[in-house]
Amino acid sequence: MNITTAPDSFKECLSAKDVAANISIGIRRVMPSAIITEIPISDGGEGILDVLLAGVGGRLVTIKVSNPLLRKIDAQYGILNDNKTAIIEMAKASGLELLREEEKNIMSTSTYGTGQLIKDALDKGCNKIIIGIGGSATNDGGMGMVRALGAKFLDKDGRNIPEGGGGLNQLNAIDLSGFDKRLKIVEVVVACDVSNLLTGTKGASFVYGSQKGGQEEDLEIVDKNLAHYAAIIKSDLNIDITNVPGAGAAGGAGAALMAFMGGILMNGIDLILETLDLEYFVKGADLIITGEGKIDSQTLHGKTISGIARLAKKYGVPVIAISGKLGEGIEGLYDLGVTSIHSITNRPMDLKEAINNAPFLIQECVGNVMRITKQFKINQ
Repeated sequence: MNITTAPDSFKECLSAKDVAANISIGIRRVMPSAIITEIPISDGGEGILDVLLAGVGGRLVTIKVSNPLLRKIDAQYGILNDNKTAIIEMAKASGLELLREEEKNIMSTSTYGTGQLIKDALDKGCNKIIIGIGGSATNDGGMGMVRALGAKFLDKDGRNIPEGGGGLNQLNAIDLSGFDKRLKIVEVVVACDVSNLLTGTKGASFVYGSQKGGQEEDLEIVDKNLAHYAAIIKSDLNIDITNVPGAGAAGGAGAALMAFMGGILMNGIDLILETLDLEYFVKGADLIITGEGKIDSQTLHGKTISGIARLAKKYGVPVIAISGKLGEGIEGLYDLGVTSIHSITNRPMDLKEAINNAPFLIQECVGNVMRITKQFKINQ
């Protein structure tokens, strides 16, 4: 039996590579002779760097950058083997996982470090940048990132406004005279796993701000601040980002990448599947096993499982999806091409216990699925 494993990471638990490896262990316990192809996947958020470097080939670059609270850290990005294409994972410099729970604060966190990664890639001669913007700890509209590349965001007195989404209401003018001119000729491709607008009830702040440390009153403030930010961009740059799907990704970083760098916003999973040529492996498989940390209604919209399911449906290949947690609204995945969905938890347990036992739980869950699959093949 030819099986392709193509999971995403289990967030804050296992990398996509580790999930794929444990799926393979579960398969081989029941079907030792199975031919298994492991292809770790990312939908444009955390893991895009490792996934693309492993799939395409390249090298890691480590530099000093500012984290979301402007503390100096080591962060990595990748340069593919063509020496011209940089792979930047926003979470490496501006991610939630870089902060303790009590440090998360959308009013003050900044994307400055992501801009430093972009600048270093330009300094090393890259003329194409693929940037995955999932997993950010920020809600600053990408201002910090653009500031790191030479732009100035000024108040009515000509002074720099504070970092973070909380200071955007002070913005009066944008000065691009010192903005890195190399970005005019560089191709910027933005891998994004959401299509939220910049503002409003389904915008960056109200949908994702609370998980980044935003209190209820903060969400309203930053939403209004981003609307003001968009108005200044329209006034000074003659670019309207108000109603652009994806502009609200990564706390508005999607808007900044489009407005200031001409970024082309792509569905992250589509970009990954195309770059890794997953279609080749899917059409030759008898079974696909995929998964991610949580499967819910959002999985239907641009997430790893939905992208793989659509591709597998094209060739009539069954898809098994596993997850650490199942939420509401997952029934639509069956219409997309998923055959069955399984939670890896085998009894009531808290999150900590599930995370600590995730490798074993994945192996056991997949083993049980494969026993059913094996029996079905025997009885055919």
